[in-house]
Parts: sequence; structure tokens; C-alpha cells
Amino acid sequence: METSARRSRTLKRRRWGGLRQQWQLLGLFQIDEQHEFYHLTCMMKEGLSAAIQRTSDPVPTAELSENDFKSEVTHIHKDFTMETFAGPVFASLRGSLGLTEQEYQQSLCSEHFYLQFISNSKSRADFFLTNDKRFFLKTQNRREIKFLLSNLKIYVEHLKKFPHSLLVKFLGVHRITFPRRQKKFFIVMQSVFYPDERINARYDIKGCEVSRWTDPALEESHIIVVLKDLNFEGQFITLDQQRSWLLRQVEIDTQFLRRLNVLDYSLLLAHQPLHWDERHHSFANIIIRTKRSVIPSFSPKHPVASVPGEVLEDNSSAIMSEKTLTEHASGAEMVHAFPECTVPCGDTTDVLDYQAQNRRLLPNLKNPLHVIDGPEQRYFIGIIDIFTVYSFKKRLEHWWKSLRHPGKSFSTVSPDTYCHRLQRWVQDHTK
Repeated sequence: METSARRSRTLKRRRWGGLRQQWQLLGLFQIDEQHEFYHLTCMMKEGLSAAIQRTSDPVPTAELSENDFKSEVTHIHKDFTMETFAGPVFASLRGSLGLTEQEYQQSLCSEHFYLQFISNSKSRADFFLTNDKRFFLKTQNRREIKFLLSNLKIYVEHLKKFPHSLLVKFLGVHRITFPRRQKKFFIVMQSVFYPDERINARYDIKGCEVSRWTDPALEESHIIVVLKDLNFEGQFITLDQQRSWLLRQVEIDTQFLRRLNVLDYSLLLAHQPLHWDERHHSFANIIIRTKRSVIPSFSPKHPVASVPGEVLEDNSSAIMSEKTLTEHASGAEMVHAFPECTVPCGDTTDVLDYQAQNRRLLPNLKNPLHVIDGPEQRYFIGIIDIFTVYSFKKRLEHWWKSLRHPGKSFSTVSPDTYCHRLQRWVQDHTK
């Protein structure tokens, strides 16, 4: 019996050694039947399917109640149970992002395997990615889940006030309990880097220098390396007209996190070159995209929960011809249609001098909230990892790092210092 058990452990170690080597080569690894997390991810899919179906059935109400934020629903399955926390709240949030329950379920519960994401992050959490790479599932500890749920109301209010907030979009909180009473909390998040087919560099920015360098992947390598602050030195996020919007939104979001007394969050950043047609938008396309950004009733698909930047599925029903748009796009009519936009004198290509918050042009992508187009590059930007509270333990860590790294900047500082330092980083690295 002992020999059999020892042989099993040896085989498991060899299998995991092989998997680790493949992860080092690929960055993403398919969770198939041979993978240790296969049964867990199958349970996640089954549980999520039932949970999403439940939120799809009721008619959504305009206002969320206190009970919605405290809601805990348990679904009992054959080999496990799954609890869903604040289900109506997250369903409402998904709707506000222009995400239907049907496409959410289709992505999370499809027959395709989840992907295991292995990065150079120090996080001990397990990261799973839907096969279409649209949503992340991340395990969290009880303290982090409690923090999120206790601040969920003000988080939702912040996103409602600033629909183009850079904060990561949490779409669900769950706990799964399986044989031998093991429990795992996990959250579902919108991926900042979606779609990622043409992304050529990814960065995790904290605004400091200690331990903020990562060796880049070798040329032609398939390794997904997330670079850091020092790797970005000498580069800029070039946005031109949208720079003021980004600076303002970073200020708004980091001040919000400062009030939550958190630190050590990251500004995720990625970029890819724009195609010629993406760099040279027609005047008609500018108007269409601005209507989507400014007028909530423009989209027939989500008339109740529309958000600036929502992407239409059926363009034929909503998009007028370029000739028709141009004929009706005089300066006076633009002011009437978009009262919050300033129409400058001069070239019509500069007709949309939109205000700083919530009124920006967005590309026609399914993830417009974290995407900003500059003149030559498309940038994916989002703020993640917002669970680290400035506790007594973190204060001690700050004291220790001050002794160990005199005169250098490191991540463990007060929320106020962290907030303003990240703001300065963005200001110094944009133009």
C-alpha cells in the first residue's frame, strides 16, 4: 500500500514538473482532464451556470435594496455546493457595463477549457481565464472577500458616478465547498487586457523602484512576461487630447482607494499599434462612437442599463450612412445633440472637444472601458489588486523597508503617499 502511495506521489511530482515547464514556455496552459484544477474548474462552471440563471430570471429593478447587498444564495449540486454573494448587485453591475447575462454565461460556462494563467506575480492566488480570455477568475482569502463585500455599495456608487472608471470591474463573488469540506472563495473580473491578440507589451505599475524590474522575455518567445516600472522608463503613454481625461480619472480613482485606506494596487498597462483604419477614423464614425458615449438611449440593445462606450451588436439597425451623418452634423446640431461637448472653431475633425470625465471616444470593442486610443497606439489601462489595507502589519513592513532601502521608493507606504505617487507617475509618463 505504501509503495503504491509513494509511486502515486512520484508520478504526480513528475506530471507537475512537466506542467510547470510548459507554463514557463506558454504563460497560458489549458486546464484539460490531466490538469490538477480540472475538476475544480468543472465545478465552477456548473455552479456559475446555476447562479447566472437565477439572476437572469427575475425582472431587474431600477434600485438595489439593502437586502440585495446582503444576499447569499446557496446552490446544492451533486458533489459540491456554491454560494453566491450579492448576486442581484453584480447582475445589475454587469448590465450597466452592457454585458448581457446570456453572453456572460456563454463565456464562463462554455464547453471549452479554462486557461491557467501563470505570471511573474508574487500573488499566491490561483488565476483562471475563460477560454475566450474575456474574464478572470481569481481565488481570494476570506479577509479580502469580506473587505470587498463590506465596501461593495460605495464601489458600485463610484462606478455609477464614473462609468469609465479605471478600477477593475468585479462581476461576481462566490464560495465553492467540495468534498472533505474544503472551501474556496473566488471572484470573477473583467480582463483589462481584452481583446489581447495584438498586445505587444504588458506592464504592472506601482510608481516605485524597489523590486520593480523584470527580465523581458527573449525575442520570439511565447512567454507572457508582465513587465514593471523600471522596464517602462524612457517610454510614454502618448494620448494627445485624451491625456487630460486619463490624468483626471486616475486622480478620481486613486483618491477613492485612498479613502478606503488601501495601498499596493497596480496600474495595469498594455499597448499595441493601431492599424491604419483605426488611426484614421471617418467623421461619421466619430459621431457614431460619440453617440454611443454620450447618449444613453442610442443603443437599442440595452436601453435600460447603457453605459458610455457600449458596443452595438446589430450595426445595421442603428448606424446611419456616412453621407446622412455628415449632412446632419453641423456645429449647431452637434451642440444640441451633445450639450456636454464643446465644439471648437476650425477643422471639423476637431469638433469633439469632450469634457474630462465620462465623455471620451471609445473604439468599437467589446471591452471599451479599459481601452484608450492614442494617435499611434491603443492602450489597455486598469487598476487592480485593491484589497491591501494599511494595517498595523503593513505599518511595520513600511518601517522595515525604510531601514532596508534608505532613500529608495518601495510599495509599502501610506495610502495617501501611494495615491499621490501613482498620480505623479502617470503625469510624468504621459504626453
